[in-house]
Amino acid sequence: HAIDYKAQDFVEEVRRITDGRGVQLVLDMVAGDYVPRNLKCLAEDGRHVTIAVQGGAKAEVNMAVVMSRRYTLTGSTLRPRSAEFKALLAQEIARNVWPFAELGQLRPVMDRTFPLAQAAAAHAHMEAGAHIGKIVLEV
Repeated sequence: HAIDYKAQDFVEEVRRITDGRGVQLVLDMVAGDYVPRNLKCLAEDGRHVTIAVQGGAKAEVNMAVVMSRRYTLTGSTLRPRSAEFKALLAQEIARNVWPFAELGQLRPVMDRTFPLAQAAAAHAHMEAGAHIGKIVLEV
């Protein structure tokens, strides 16, 4: 399912799609003030994994909710990991993810394509938050 978080309340939409159960995993690239809303999307025993902090590195979390619903909150970044670890991860992705892409079962949502000469316009489009999906620069 794809949810346009700008046009819809994504928490309500997740609850609707899952018949009120919530999801097992939130992979969060925004963080900041999205964390409390993301937690509302989780099912009991759900996991929230932060992999980027585009919306800010600080978040306010009600720990009583985390404890009562037995959430697991964790985070990770690849920057400090060794080249060996990154190579193993790339091999795992090649083995477990690319086959789905090759079958057409995993496709990114594309927003817009810009010629490389318009890279500044592409960046402005991204900064304005006007995109839904990937912004591509053609070389």
